[in-house]
Amino acid sequence: MPVWDDLVGQEKVSEQLEAAARDADALVTAVAADTQLPEASRMTHAWLFTGPPGSGRSTAARAFAAALQCVSPDRALGGVPGCGFCDGCHTSLIGTHSDVEIVRTDLLSIGVKETRDLVRRAQMSPAVGRWQVIVLEDADRLTEGAGNVLLKAVEEPAPRTVWLLCAPSIEDVLPTIRSRCRHLTLRTPPVAAVADILVRRDGIEPEVAAVAARATQGHVGRARRLATDPSARERRAAVLRLPLRIDDIGGCLKAAQELIDAASEDAKQMAEETDVKETDELKAALGASQGGRMPRGTAGVMKELEDKQKRRRTRTQRDSLDLALIDLTAFYRDVLALQFGTSLALANTEMQDTLERLARGTTPETTLRRIEAIAACREALDRNVAPLLAVEAMTMALRAG
Repeated sequence: MPVWDDLVGQEKVSEQLEAAARDADALVTAVAADTQLPEASRMTHAWLFTGPPGSGRSTAARAFAAALQCVSPDRALGGVPGCGFCDGCHTSLIGTHSDVEIVRTDLLSIGVKETRDLVRRAQMSPAVGRWQVIVLEDADRLTEGAGNVLLKAVEEPAPRTVWLLCAPSIEDVLPTIRSRCRHLTLRTPPVAAVADILVRRDGIEPEVAAVAARATQGHVGRARRLATDPSARERRAAVLRLPLRIDDIGGCLKAAQELIDAASEDAKQMAEETDVKETDELKAALGASQGGRMPRGTAGVMKELEDKQKRRRTRTQRDSLDLALIDLTAFYRDVLALQFGTSLALANTEMQDTLERLARGTTPETTLRRIEAIAACREALDRNVAPLLAVEAMTMALRAG
């Protein structure tokens, strides 16, 4: 199926990218034939994909990269770039194409050294494809110095290099960079579209898919995990029980500690397998003896890997905690919807009795203050406040209402 089918609920963006991919073909053909370049081309050297979590920013960037490298024979007959079946599309999507560099990070930021390596890569000519494509999935994590390094490459691009930057919002990227990019805004996919993709692509039962899509409010990745991972469903259920356990100060402190512990355990499980594999591979590369003894002079390299893994676990824990706070926000949003008597679909229909009881026992003003307390907690975590301290302050605010 075409690569554009991966963009759930993003028809307008798909049309724009498809048109740009066609114009990219025309540009390459014109340069090769030494003819006049087409006017008003919809293709450019730098793109910025923004949208809320789960909207499919990186999916759109990968699909566009695949379309630029598509080698389907049908294209000569006017076929749409991005067939999804040819070698160019397949290797681009899975990240093994020699001319497509996909950059993502589990760390807190992307530094100057990594960005300089990317800029050097961007100056190279394509090896086998039409374009050299750099997909930066976490452009919002660039440090200020790294952003300035990237700016030079975006200002003076190589002739056959395309930068595809992804960020939650346009404000997350330096103004000097975003002013040189073509901006595409993705929306949160409709719940029905997410449920449909889970059924068609993952073979999930329609009822389970509908519940997962509704619970995550259109976040494709989280919906897939919720529908396929029982432990994810258990953790979410525990988070949604938190509003019922904060009747006193002791309950608030205990609930906060359990929320932090759950996020830490989740991060540990996600990182454990990766960390062991990375450590074993590095030891083998450095020539560790059969008994595990490391050669002289390698302690610094191993320490650097340990520091990297520690930073990644910290980031994973914060991401896991943030997802829990998003679920908690959706809980109180449902309460607020019931209090106002709106026709808005509830995200947590399986807890409707509890939601209705809270809606009757509190006021909309109280619910809004609780939603603001969760938002303040998320903001505090972004500012590197100690997680336990931030969550304890939030649970106390939720109790006070």
